[in-house]
Amino acid sequence: MQTSHSEQQHPAKFTPEQIRAHQEQHFTGSLTVRDIVIGMSDGLTVPFALAAGLSGAVSTPFLVLIAGIAEMAAGSIAMGLGGYLASRSESETFGSELAREQREIVELPDLERYEVGEILANYGLAGQTLQDATDQIVSDPERWVAFMMREELRLEAPEPGRARQSAITIGLSYIAGGIIPLFPYVLPVSVTQALLISVVVTIIALAIFGAVKARFTGVSPVRSAIQTTLVGGTAAAVAYVLAHFVSSFGGHVG
Repeated sequence: MQTSHSEQQHPAKFTPEQIRAHQEQHFTGSLTVRDIVIGMSDGLTVPFALAAGLSGAVSTPFLVLIAGIAEMAAGSIAMGLGGYLASRSESETFGSELAREQREIVELPDLERYEVGEILANYGLAGQTLQDATDQIVSDPERWVAFMMREELRLEAPEPGRARQSAITIGLSYIAGGIIPLFPYVLPVSVTQALLISVVVTIIALAIFGAVKARFTGVSPVRSAIQTTLVGGTAAAVAYVLAHFVSSFGGHVG
């Protein structure tokens, strides 16, 4: 009984569930997840540090809340704008390099063909196999350019509207993170009590966020949770100590 070419190439049969499971094991997070991580990381840390620092200098929770909201608004805008500009820069870089590659395969076809061969040779192709593969790629200008963009420059086409989406995702994630350390200052408690509540809920949030983030970065959830918590906690502690030290020279405000 003869075996078909497709069966020779793919002798093993896999169920859709097995294929999906394999894909999920290699998933390291989309660009949207990356933006959420960026926004939440700063959103949990910066307002937390600010609130802790002000708690060491003022006696009215409302002042801490107002300052925290102002920082959260400014921070979300700044972070979102940073994400927007970064994505725009990536898009502009891709467009510029794409135009250059399109021009070079017309003006310098022999050199570009040589570069294709060099790239394929690095993957282990040689002899007639290398020649045939090179001929196949350069026979189609669109495929040729796409190959050079991906294999030579390591650039992928950006998603349409990526810059706007990145800005919105980072900005909203920053606000979502900032709400957690600030909400205790809305409660009818003293600054000291609000700070203690903020510390507890923010540390818990940092630990959970660090563990969830590990799902997309591939590191140990426990290690990620500890690192994230230490960074946020250290920033808040330093801010509190500095603010308390400075305020000791001029008295408490509020």
